[in-house]
Amino acid sequence: YNNMSSTGIAVGLNRGFPVTKRVMGARPSNNKARISKRTKMVRDLVSEVVGMNPYERRLLDMLKTGGAGAEKRMYKFAKRRLGTHRRALKKRDQVKEAYGKIRARAAVTH
Repeated sequence: YNNMSSTGIAVGLNRGFPVTKRVMGARPSNNKARISKRTKMVRDLVSEVVGMNPYERRLLDMLKTGGAGAEKRMYKFAKRRLGTHRRALKKRDQVKEAYGKIRARAAVTH
């Protein structure tokens, strides 16, 4: 968007009557995706107690078996289940992080 001020001329890039821009406050929709500390804590606790969904376990299994295209297969599978590119990438990273924690725990105990 062009931040230049209007010139008062009827033609050209900055055409139109010169006015002062109003500063608008933040809209509530801007806060929609933010997670509060409490919600994050509750979700972490629930996932720790309940464990993973069956499709998340399948993703974890794909990661464990590995291979050349493991990440791509994980992404494609997650995208089929979750519907969008962004959700699939987020879920893949989440499962990889969980796998890293599992491996770290195993390394500490051995």
